[in-house]
Amino acid sequence: MRFLTAGESHGPELLAIIEGLPAGLPLTEEDINPWLEKRQKGYGRGRRMVIEKDQVEFRAGVRAGRTTGAPVALAIKNADFRNWVEIMDPAPGNEPRKKALTAARPGHADLSGGIKYGHKDLRDVLERASARETAMRVAVGAVAMKLLSLLGVEGVGYVPGMAGVWSRVPFSWDLLPRIEESPVRMTDPEAEAEVIRRIDQAKAEGDTLGGVLEARFRGLVPGLGSHVHWDRKLDGRLAQMAMSIPAVKGVEIGPGFENAMKRGSEVHDPIYWSPERGFYRQSNRAGGLEGGMTTGEELVIRAALKPIATLMKPLPTVDVVTHEPKDAARERSDTTAVPAASVILCALSAIVLAQAYLEKFGGDTLEEIQERVERYRERVRAY
Repeated sequence: MRFLTAGESHGPELLAIIEGLPAGLPLTEEDINPWLEKRQKGYGRGRRMVIEKDQVEFRAGVRAGRTTGAPVALAIKNADFRNWVEIMDPAPGNEPRKKALTAARPGHADLSGGIKYGHKDLRDVLERASARETAMRVAVGAVAMKLLSLLGVEGVGYVPGMAGVWSRVPFSWDLLPRIEESPVRMTDPEAEAEVIRRIDQAKAEGDTLGGVLEARFRGLVPGLGSHVHWDRKLDGRLAQMAMSIPAVKGVEIGPGFENAMKRGSEVHDPIYWSPERGFYRQSNRAGGLEGGMTTGEELVIRAALKPIATLMKPLPTVDVVTHEPKDAARERSDTTAVPAASVILCALSAIVLAQAYLEKFGGDTLEEIQERVERYRERVRAY
């Protein structure tokens, strides 16, 4: 399974084509739109989330509520495009355009992208580098989650800590309703209240906040991924996908950074066996991955999201046309996007996991894949 996306932040729409989905996968807009809605939510989001109401449209590959085996084409319209028609017009002329960006914003792709592609209007960089593109990748991830759910896999994204506040309530799958109801997707009501207070304070001061995202998956079979080539190791593929989320600056599997400061005897998970359960672990400090492959235990991916780089109290910069000092431009922005980013992390991780299932089990139809997964589960139990 592979996919390609296109579209700009203020262009007419975001697009994706997904190739390699099996035929017979039940799929409707309601399998995708709730994920898009969750991505738009979260305390501390900006005005763009008020303007947009993301809804997916099928353009190809789905008929009568199921995939046909052909490439699936998706589209999400940008409601804000009506205010940018002249600025984003693909026809030549009318330059310099309104809202041309020449003052590179620190922390963004503006300067490096401008240098790389030779742009002096840095909007040509901004429009694609914007986190707006993750809306379509979340839609693709929602399709992947639909496939995974029919293979016995469940996933969730949440926030263990942000704005300098850590949750004191450990994650539990029983807390899923609490996470979905939380405006910051946290398990701990007290931590949530303090985070909201700090978001309000940062907004009043023209500042931004970051945090830690976590995605968890249960029901995975052991042996997804591979140890035989570096580019087939599942932890590496998950880390690459997580790092592709704008503003993510660090990734770990399970408590990876914490484990690095401990002795081996405190880190590795002893293996047990019983006739009822087969092989199992009583701990999961490996985060569900060993040697680039799933262990069958819960998969835990964490990512560090830096504070958003667009500040209402702008940092100093330089104009790329005049080379004169300037204050950085202030595009419409969020105070924080950590809760939304946890949804993005889950959806994008689901893409990698769906790819791994399709690589291992193949099949042109959903029924074939389900049969092969079940036979493999039986083989694992008997190993």
